[in-house]
Amino acid sequence: MLWLRLLFESFAFAWSAIVTNRLRTFLSLLGVMVGIFMITAVFAVVDSLEDGLKSTFNMLDDEVLFIQKWPWAFDEEYPWWKYVQRREVSLADADLLEERLTLAKDVVFQAKASLPMESKNSRMDGVFVAAVSEGYSDVIALNIANGRYFSPMEVQSGRAVMIIGHDVAVELTGDADAVGQLLDVKGQRLEVVGVFAKEGASAINEGFDRAALVPAKFGHRIMDYGLGTQIMVKPKEGITTEALSDEIVQQFRSVRRLRPREEDDFSINQIDMLTTILDSIFQQVEYGGWFIGIFAILVGCFSIANIMFVSVRERTRIIGVQKAIGAKSSFIMLQFLFEAVALCVIGALFALLAIEAIVLVVNAIDIGFAMNVRPSRIIVALSVAVASGLIAGLAPARRAAEMEPVEAMRTNG
Repeated sequence: MLWLRLLFESFAFAWSAIVTNRLRTFLSLLGVMVGIFMITAVFAVVDSLEDGLKSTFNMLDDEVLFIQKWPWAFDEEYPWWKYVQRREVSLADADLLEERLTLAKDVVFQAKASLPMESKNSRMDGVFVAAVSEGYSDVIALNIANGRYFSPMEVQSGRAVMIIGHDVAVELTGDADAVGQLLDVKGQRLEVVGVFAKEGASAINEGFDRAALVPAKFGHRIMDYGLGTQIMVKPKEGITTEALSDEIVQQFRSVRRLRPREEDDFSINQIDMLTTILDSIFQQVEYGGWFIGIFAILVGCFSIANIMFVSVRERTRIIGVQKAIGAKSSFIMLQFLFEAVALCVIGALFALLAIEAIVLVVNAIDIGFAMNVRPSRIIVALSVAVASGLIAGLAPARRAAEMEPVEAMRTNG
């Protein structure tokens, strides 16, 4: 009961200080509020961006390996000009590799380009068009709202068919269900056999909303396969990516007819490489948030310490009376520590309320990713506030605890 009474009285003193000296208390809490706000805001932005970016990779299987000219993580010791001299992977490379691999379930070729599309009197520029081979739907998670995916015959024969995004369908045909419509791309007329479901923009792209798929054996008629091509390889069930990667290196070197002493002229990438790079980037940003926030919190700690010294001076006679009737020094010290912590926690709560207001506004605007504050970040913010209160209140609390009862009672405040 004593501890509950102590806690209640300490919060009552803190609240009384806020109500009685609003301006002084606000200025004292401002540093803590700014520090907590900065740290939590950085956490919220970093966490939201990280979730948004990683959600764009959810359509890809973590086990899929990407064979490309360029690596996703560069080797500082490898000369850049050697990367430039490498050849792009081709559809023929994918066909030959598929025949040789024994550990792969799917081997898919993809080329991409940004192309204009037309339909009667409508035109849409900058449509992301991907030319893909058979098995693409097994490697990439596709959500087709209307129509269907390519049939094996359409892929193998290179039929002039396409699957378009929701925004492409609406902008060019005026109807989200554009199945059966004919669209013109680079002088070629293609039939729409499917329309992707509306996804909405993400932090880095617009998904399939402004995209289209065509069979790879048709795609060379409307785009150049000389840049940005890749081969996606998915392992069979029970096969590790390490084992598949080793087989790819061995067999693709054979496809490329590389001599034993020649270096690989291709790179094997995996989603884990991107997530590792992203984790490193976001970690550095988080450190920056801590660096800025800590300085603001230190300023806040000095402000809280100052107001606590003032509080000790104003309540000197009360301290003397408490000691005279038997209050221990530890009781007096804990009383002021509780008060300092209470002030910091109140400042943190105001900062968290401000963050929540910003989150609501940002999500209402819709900037391409959903902003949120994780519960763990709130716990961190409150923990920082408690630690700040203990640090800021330690010196004033010790001064109050070390006062002599008689001298304190003689003081005029």
